[in-house]
Amino acid sequence: MKVAVVGAGAIGAFVGAALHRAGAEVHLLARGPHLAALRRDGVVVRSSRPDLDFTARPAATDDPADIGPVDYVFLGLKATSYAACGPLVHPLLHDRTAVIAAQNGIPWWYFHGLDGPLAGHRIESIDPGGSVSAVLPRRRAIGCVVYAATEIEAPGVVRHLEGTRFAIGEPDRGVSRRCAEFSEAMRAGGLKCPVEPDLREDIWIKLLGNISFNPISALARATMGQICRHSDTRALVEAMMRETLAVAAAVGCRPAISVERRLAGAERVGDHKTSTLQDLEKGKPLELDVLLAAVVELAGLTGIPVPTLRAVHALADLLAATSTGAGLPDAA
Repeated sequence: MKVAVVGAGAIGAFVGAALHRAGAEVHLLARGPHLAALRRDGVVVRSSRPDLDFTARPAATDDPADIGPVDYVFLGLKATSYAACGPLVHPLLHDRTAVIAAQNGIPWWYFHGLDGPLAGHRIESIDPGGSVSAVLPRRRAIGCVVYAATEIEAPGVVRHLEGTRFAIGEPDRGVSRRCAEFSEAMRAGGLKCPVEPDLREDIWIKLLGNISFNPISALARATMGQICRHSDTRALVEAMMRETLAVAAAVGCRPAISVERRLAGAERVGDHKTSTLQDLEKGKPLELDVLLAAVVELAGLTGIPVPTLRAVHALADLLAATSTGAGLPDAA
């Protein structure tokens, strides 16, 4: 099995290292000092878990032409970079190459493979003009919801903080051979990788936290713990979560989790900065379209009132427009 990791940041390098030690042929696409360290020392994974404290030495490059066609592309880029990632991805594709996108929020393939009135619908806020679908054809997509937390501690060094679960699934709800093969390799590398018959439930469960805590944390420059301990922002989170569940139900998904349980899980994380707040502090583009704008768009499409989501989206959208700049594709 040949795998290319496009965007070998904290999550991408972690997955690539695990697949490499499972025996897959892995190639990491990275740049700058991080690439130099990967070439020199490999991926150094540091974890409190002995089984996840290891070093792997997959190939690393900044040129996808050095890699050639692969069986799987693991996409570790931020969703904000998908429309521009064609030059990185296209040299890696053959007729059957699958693209596994480890993204937060609503994916560009969400209505692909579904029946009903929204079958094949393109969500403009995350696939404007079909620009993402043109680069990443939806037939190639395997969904992936990440429950692991990692960070780049130093160039070439990944700190594993918690979690090893990477849920994957086909957009058409089938259990395919390609999903089974990738899952087996991930498990052989020490990670959890269940193949879900309908990954959309996982997407909405994770989104409940991202859609609320991420924009609020950026607007308030606050950690998840601070948001939970402040009574008014806690109430704001609850309102955003309830509106999000109403939108999910309107598009045919009823995740088996309550707002109270999801909020309690987020509260246990404590004083953690969300990825959106971290991106804001680093001057990177904010990944809010797939987290917030897409749900507001779906609310309009289905006639669901979401006044809280719309208000927070207006503020977060202005923040994104005035405080961050464009750059090269960013690894997640």
